Amino acid sequence: MRVVIAPDSFKGSLSAPAVCTAIEAGVRRALPDADVVRIPMADGGEGTLDCILGATGGEEIFLTVSGPLRWPVRARYALSADRRSAVVELAAASGLPLVAGGADALRADTAGTGELIADAVDRGARDVLVCIGGSASTDGGTGLMRALGVRFEDASGAELPPGGAALADLARIDVSGVPDAVGRTRFRIACDVTNPLIGPAGAAAVFGPQKGASPEDVRRLDGALTRFGDILEETFGVRVHELPGAGAAGGTCGGMVAVLGAEPVRGCELVADTVGLAAALDGADLVITGEGRLDRQSAAGKVVSQVARLAAARGVPAVALAGAIVHPIDDLHDIGLTAAVGIADGPRTLTAMTESADRLLAAAAEQAVRLRLR
Repeated sequence: MRVVIAPDSFKGSLSAPAVCTAIEAGVRRALPDADVVRIPMADGGEGTLDCILGATGGEEIFLTVSGPLRWPVRARYALSADRRSAVVELAAASGLPLVAGGADALRADTAGTGELIADAVDRGARDVLVCIGGSASTDGGTGLMRALGVRFEDASGAELPPGGAALADLARIDVSGVPDAVGRTRFRIACDVTNPLIGPAGAAAVFGPQKGASPEDVRRLDGALTRFGDILEETFGVRVHELPGAGAAGGTCGGMVAVLGAEPVRGCELVADTVGLAAALDGADLVITGEGRLDRQSAAGKVVSQVARLAAARGVPAVALAGAIVHPIDDLHDIGLTAAVGIADGPRTLTAMTESADRLLAAAAEQAVRLRLR
């Protein structure tokens, strides 16, 4: 029996490779001689860099850069062996965990991510993939772009201070200081959300509270991003206000699309293509995927949905393991997921689930394989 294991990470608990290890342990309890193929997955957010590094190789570059609130943080990105391309995870330099206990939704920015990109470009990269999940900011990517030479000015010509709230005073965007090398670089943005820049489903309203924004902060940030979008349209002729995905990472996607000509890509599809998931599924008897929480939103750009689609196209049963399953998940069944299995073995706190995730995953995987053997 050939079993493909292709899960996302269980955030706050296990990385995708660690989830693979736990699931394989359960598979081998039921079928010791199984042909197991492990393919750690990601959806364009945290963990994507490791997935791509594992599949394609390259070099990890470590730098000290500006954190979301400007104190130094140690971050990394991946540079290909030929130095022509790079993968940057926004969360590495500008992620929410970096401001734990000190979140400032109005002032946090993405400058550190821009510093990583600038270093990659200086080293020769001309194709940069930016994975933008897990941000601490709602700055429209202005910190990132400022690090690449873009100026964001008020009506007097003074450069705006960092953070999303300051964009309420934006009057002019000056790209004259952007190096030629940056202008010749292809930027792609991997993300897993379709939220627009502004409005009730926009960056501030949906993600701001996760970053410490109060209801009043959300109102201010949404107004500031509206001003940002207006100036982007006026300056570059690109309207991103309602663009699906423009609100990702606090509007970073929208800003990069308009100013840098960046191309949004579906993160899970890009990762699946890079790691060769489709080819691995050819001839498989079962694929086991999973993520921490499975709900109807999982069908919209998450790892489980991509695995299910590819498995269904090849007639391979697909089982998802999850820490929590919030029904209905009919959309996942419609696109090819055979079954979803919760890993909890009884009433448990989140802390207890997190601490026992590897054991619980192994137990659930064993049962999934035993059912398939019938």
